[in-house]
Amino acid sequence: MTKYAWMYRLGLTPWERYGAAGGAQLGSLLDREAEERPSGPGRALDIGCGRGQFTPEPARRGWETVGVDIVPEAVEAARRKGPAEVTYVVGDATGLESAGLGTFDLFLDIGCFQGLDTDQRVAEGRGVTALAARGATLLLLAFGPSRYRRLVEGVSQAEVEAAFPGWELLSAEDADTAGLGWPMNQTSPKWYRFRRAAE
Repeated sequence: MTKYAWMYRLGLTPWERYGAAGGAQLGSLLDREAEERPSGPGRALDIGCGRGQFTPEPARRGWETVGVDIVPEAVEAARRKGPAEVTYVVGDATGLESAGLGTFDLFLDIGCFQGLDTDQRVAEGRGVTALAARGATLLLLAFGPSRYRRLVEGVSQAEVEAAFPGWELLSAEDADTAGLGWPMNQTSPKWYRFRRAAE
């Protein structure tokens, strides 16, 4: 929390540069989820939502949407920005089970997971699994490992999969890097799509 809280205070938020291209790709992924769900959109959780850059996207498509972030200032900024139908909560991505959020049909993680260490990634996976409704989907965007990893973070596909046992990886698609800038555009970001088995 300390690192990101200070970065917000200093105005150093390079992850927010990923605007139009990321939003367009997310939009098409969300449209696919809605089309493939027989019951239509349900509840969606945006993990590490920051100032709500992407959180409104599922809400625009009919999902009951909640954004969660550990930095109170970021959550307050997201609330001010709206829209009113999105709920924003201060909470830890590594402690979702205790946040009292309920269950979800869709999880988004756009750049949060890649900044966690191994134990924290496992904890996020455990929390997502605990909050997942039957047949839930996880859409996760992360940079890949690169020579710039110490600067901009990143995870391998194996590291992503290891954090979500019991989830089926449906696809790993290259993300659009337009608007990312150097060195983030050198990290081969991917969208991972997982499905929680119906029990």
